[in-house]
Amino acid sequence: MAEGDSPTVARRRVRLVLREAREAAGFTQQDVAEQMEWSLSKVIRIENGDVTIAPNDLRPLLTYLNVKDRAQVADLLATAKIARTRQRQAWYQKPEFREHLTDGLRRLIEYETEALSVHSYSVFHIPGTLQLPSYSRALINMWRDEMTDEQREYRLEARRLRHEAVLQRIGSLRMTALLDESVFMRAVGGPEIFAEQLEEILRLEEQDLVKIRMFPFTADAALSYNAGFDIVFLGSEDEETEAGDKVNAVMYRETGTSDEIVEDKAVTTRHFDRYRKLWEAAIDEDETVDFVKKRIRELR
Repeated sequence: MAEGDSPTVARRRVRLVLREAREAAGFTQQDVAEQMEWSLSKVIRIENGDVTIAPNDLRPLLTYLNVKDRAQVADLLATAKIARTRQRQAWYQKPEFREHLTDGLRRLIEYETEALSVHSYSVFHIPGTLQLPSYSRALINMWRDEMTDEQREYRLEARRLRHEAVLQRIGSLRMTALLDESVFMRAVGGPEIFAEQLEEILRLEEQDLVKIRMFPFTADAALSYNAGFDIVFLGSEDEETEAGDKVNAVMYRETGTSDEIVEDKAVTTRHFDRYRKLWEAAIDEDETVDFVKKRIRELR
């Protein structure tokens, strides 16, 4: 229901409906701009979630897009009002972070604050929200030649703040992390830093913030072609479209210094299904904890 949405979730709901309705009607963004007597950039910004749409603009737009079901129109109008509710400026919206963080990363952080569950898959490193600052710095320094000093520092600060935000949500956020065995064998930052990072993972697991499974080298299953991705659910994981696609999921995909948010329901659902298959093929949480403890002893 719209009245249960936060402004972040409401804004996403409205823009996705508008984009899907436009595509279903066979209209381009330029068609919408000309019909509504708007600039093309306004249409693009609405569909990207950069700006909200006023209810007075939404009603004629829905008519043009052939969205005529009265209950749906009323719900969207109510949702649009929520989306325009002014929120306290979050740290990641401040000018210095907007300048140095990618659009995809800032949107991920915004979604993380509203998420009910987050599922992370990684072949190369510990997921960002679980990283200690020392591990983050050692990891991001690998890309020293591709970032300015300021970019590195603000990304490091962003990871620190994301980690703190996750700790504050113990009990209200469900997280899982599926990590390839190579993640545990690659001692980023050296033995001491990496051992501390592994101890932090165990601490978070003991606090029931995250469930961790390792995908071993010996597993009789194919790895995902993606080096890593996060599936973020902003609502129930069970809600689906008629085609069986997940309604409330978005995916964040990162490769080196580039990244993106994927909101296509079919693509996100396909990756989540792949995640669940790999999760079942991995060793369970107790075996993973035993492996991590053994790895810490080796590093010490």
